[in-house]
Amino acid sequence: MVIRGYLAGHAWREYSSGKRTICGVSLPEGLKENDKLPEPIITPTTKAAVGHDEDISRADILAKGIVSEEDYTQLEKYTKALYQRGTEMAAQRGLILVDTKYEFGKADGIIYLIDEIHTPDSSRYFYAEGYQARQENNEPQKQLSKEFVRKWLIENNFQGKDGQVVPPMTGEIISSISERYIELYEQITGEQFVKDNSENLLARIEERTTTEINKLIQA
Repeated sequence: MVIRGYLAGHAWREYSSGKRTICGVSLPEGLKENDKLPEPIITPTTKAAVGHDEDISRADILAKGIVSEEDYTQLEKYTKALYQRGTEMAAQRGLILVDTKYEFGKADGIIYLIDEIHTPDSSRYFYAEGYQARQENNEPQKQLSKEFVRKWLIENNFQGKDGQVVPPMTGEIISSISERYIELYEQITGEQFVKDNSENLLARIEERTTTEINKLIQA
């Protein structure tokens, strides 16, 4: 469930191409990139058989029986409540939660929220200070997200389409990605990020992952 409070990223690319309906949701004329929407909109996605997530409308979700109408109504309720809470938490840190994605699962009749809640992998943030002035001056927003990675890939002719090859990332690009993620971590948590100096990164990841999985199992 993707919820958007501002016209940015994928939604802006769709809008700027001439579309005025995204995932069955109509958008007004005259918007520009990064404008705040009249109210947050939900633009769901579903997993494609191969490749990236695919846009889908509420009507199609129900028609295909992906979830029941009762469950979808509950998902909408959860999504709006989570976004509202995320917006409040971001504001406390001087940030705007632009858009985000919540992934849900269902087990034993209960809907669960799962995976990457309000992380830069699923969310886009703007700095609140100067937002309005930048919009009025048609300037890019100062943002924290992985959108700059996506733009870099697009500029290097990669959008995940058939036949396209992932361009090699230089050490400079990788470092800039790392620094952006650290900046976002520190901005949201209010804590300093302490880098791990381990030389064997794969071993460190495996060790940490195993430790956390064991904690979940024991719980």
